[in-house]
Amino acid sequence: MRTFADWAFCGAAVEERRIDYDYRRNNRLLIMKNVPTGVCRQCGENYFKPDVLKRMDQRYHDIVDRIQKPE
Repeated sequence: MRTFADWAFCGAAVEERRIDYDYRRNNRLLIMKNVPTGVCRQCGENYFKPDVLKRMDQRYHDIVDRIQKPE
């Protein structure tokens, strides 16, 4: 079962992978490990589902604003 549609910009197929992602915000860097993403087979662009982006943003605020220890 496919969970991602074809990439809107180049029309190529997108496959699901897990990657390490450099999350940058407000001149800070947080390295997210094992993030689920769709990767375009043609251009390599990453596509994150909205719930994944929300979790990454929440994790950033937990660490930076609430001073929780990163995993």
